[in-house]
Amino acid sequence: MFLVCGLGSLGQHCVVALKKFGVKVIAIEQIIPTSWDFPELPQLLEELIIGDCRQIEILEKAKLQQCRSVLIVTSDEEVNAQTALTVREINSKIRLVVRSGQENLNELLNKQLGNFFADDPNQLTASAFALAGLGDETIGFFTLNNHRFQVIKHQLKPNDSWLYGLKLEQLNNKKRRILNHIYDDSYEFKGFYQWQNQSQLNPGDTLIYIELVDEFSLKSFTALKKSKKRNISWNQKLKKFLNRLKLELSQLGTFTLLRQVRTVVLVCTFLIMILLIIGTFLFQFYYPETTFLYAFYATAILLLGGYADLFGQFDPISSIPPWLQFFALSLTVIGTAFVGVLYAALTETLLSAKFQLVRTRPGIPQKEHLVIVGLGKVGQRVANYLKEVKQSQVGISFNSDFDRTRLPDIPLIIGNLKESLVQANLSTAKSIIVTTDNEMLNLEIALMARLINPNSRLVIGAYRKGLSERLTNLLKNTQVISSYAVAAEAFAGAAFGENILNLFRQQNKTVLVTEYQIEDHDTLNGLLIAEVAYGYDVVVILYQKMGQEVNLMPSPEIRLKVGDRIIVLATVDSLQRIEQGNILLTSRCWGVRIYSVPNQDAAFEGANAIARISGCDLRLARKLMKSCPQTLPMPFYQHQAQYLIRELSQILIKTELLTI
Repeated sequence: MFLVCGLGSLGQHCVVALKKFGVKVIAIEQIIPTSWDFPELPQLLEELIIGDCRQIEILEKAKLQQCRSVLIVTSDEEVNAQTALTVREINSKIRLVVRSGQENLNELLNKQLGNFFADDPNQLTASAFALAGLGDETIGFFTLNNHRFQVIKHQLKPNDSWLYGLKLEQLNNKKRRILNHIYDDSYEFKGFYQWQNQSQLNPGDTLIYIELVDEFSLKSFTALKKSKKRNISWNQKLKKFLNRLKLELSQLGTFTLLRQVRTVVLVCTFLIMILLIIGTFLFQFYYPETTFLYAFYATAILLLGGYADLFGQFDPISSIPPWLQFFALSLTVIGTAFVGVLYAALTETLLSAKFQLVRTRPGIPQKEHLVIVGLGKVGQRVANYLKEVKQSQVGISFNSDFDRTRLPDIPLIIGNLKESLVQANLSTAKSIIVTTDNEMLNLEIALMARLINPNSRLVIGAYRKGLSERLTNLLKNTQVISSYAVAAEAFAGAAFGENILNLFRQQNKTVLVTEYQIEDHDTLNGLLIAEVAYGYDVVVILYQKMGQEVNLMPSPEIRLKVGDRIIVLATVDSLQRIEQGNILLTSRCWGVRIYSVPNQDAAFEGANAIARISGCDLRLARKLMKSCPQTLPMPFYQHQAQYLIRELSQILIKTELLTI
């Protein structure tokens, strides 16, 4: 039984995700929602309790002691933290899954409470936004034990080296695993092992694979970068300078108080210089016995407010022409005003000193860049993801109080919606990623972006089920990511005790990077990695025996034992099967027939191979090799049987793949 605290949009998605596992779910909510994102949701619940989930009596009424996990997903992070502490006080062993974006607090609570998972749905799906915006070959990237993995979607071209006589099985190696082979536009993702080992590759086919890499990169971007380094010239430097100047001039039109002060200072300085020249000539003309230098000093003193002091050095004031008196007084008034403006400029400089200390941001890209609209937690994390793969980008924030010291390595635009989109060169951008937490604003930005650039890739964040579906139908070349729907799958997986390390989207399916610690009662205990992979439809990318080094892209022959650690790529359906121990036996319908064994050495090695790959007893394998030809009595998964046939063929044992 599982308990969900909070039935907002995220809570409702969590209930639906949990019900896919076939478990019972109880929910707590303060007020019955007036409308449901999922109209059928009340019927999915075993019980709905109205009350405050922080209260002990409410939690006890929800049968907390009988629950395996509690998902605390209200919209108030303070309430979530208080509820987690109360739950742990009542039940010291229950699994806690908490909605929280406070990373430091989450780490502290994990150490203090134990059996704890916490994340923010928006931050959890930031990588999905970044990868959808890239739209290139990279559809996923993450780091495990300081090893970098990339998930690549590559469409084969006529000159691709993989087309020259290679079969799919030959592409798998110690650094690469094939996930899918798409050769038809109507293909739908139904599992990781729907491809055939012996398939020939053709131009236009698409391969999806995971690869171990030294550094995250985008191939097209890397090549472009190298080309620019080789061909850089003074013309390009001049063009870069002019683009930067164009940016600065374009931003002068933005109405701000600081820019007004700068403009007034420039105008006043120009006016003072003119008055200083005129005053010098007038005083030298009226007092010919003086020098130009003295006339210049006299004018400067008047401009600095010394009217009375200066005229005390000349003839009595009554002897001075009225027009000259008026001119002198005007100089003093104008000079006083100029001093005030000068003080204002100095004050502005001091107040903005912290912004001047920040290093200069790069200029706004002219084309083929990504525009991130909204620089909250999600937008900032998306920008960091894109920085890892060295992707050209620009960020837009509508918050005038945005901390300008953040994201110092990317161009930043702060202003109103219309001006910001124009300044960001949206018309030539490759993708627009909209990550604000206001759905109506996201819709407005999406529609404006589509008008400015009809051909760009558009990625929009949505929170309500109905809106995400309608936007997908309304806007072409648009990917709408429902943060709550994606995060709920990760939260549901975490509720079963697994550690969700990362996720990515593959053909509109969420693939979770999931860690398992093998325990005595675990459904994975005692299985070969081949049985785990093919029986539960997951891809095992890391194996670690207790106390030993990690083994990347491990061999399918390894048998799992208590204390072992594995990391897999899995869909929610796969996690459900693992949880229930529902291994795919119907797919284990392939046999291997052995026709002939050339000699005793081959029989010895062949028996070893059969025992390793099938998991059968070695004595049985040796007995089978003595009575050939015959069909091996144990059933295999297709890829497992083909692997055994390849191993046997290397020692010249003749075999055949059969269906049973």
